[in-house]
Amino acid sequence: MKVTILSYNSVAAWKWDTSTEPHKLCDYATNGDTDDYDDDDDECGICRLAYESCCPACKIPGDDCPLIWGECKHVFHMHCLLKWIDTESSKQQCPLDRRPWGKVDDWCFDCLR
Repeated sequence: MKVTILSYNSVAAWKWDTSTEPHKLCDYATNGDTDDYDDDDDECGICRLAYESCCPACKIPGDDCPLIWGECKHVFHMHCLLKWIDTESSKQQCPLDRRPWGKVDDWCFDCLR
C-alpha cells in the first residue's frame, strides 16, 4: 500500500526559560544545555499567569508581553511590574522579597537571533 501526503501543517510551541540568569542566555542559546534548568517557576509573581500568556494589562491576546528580570533574580511580566512600581505602597521594591528593585541590564540579544 502506498501513501501520498498531500499537505501538512507544522506546529510549534515555545516557553520562557526564566530559570536561566539573563547574562547566561548567550551561553544557553549557543550550547542548548537544558539539563540544569527547572520548569517549576513559570508564572508571574504578581498576576499569577503563565509567562507564555499575556498579562491582564494586555488588551489583545497575543500582544507583546515581555518579561523583566530583577537583580534579585525574580521575573515578572513587564506590564505587571511597571504597574506595581507605580503604586505608592511598592516603595520601589520587588513584590516578592521587598529588596530595592533594580532590573538586570546586561542583556545579550545578538546571540539569540
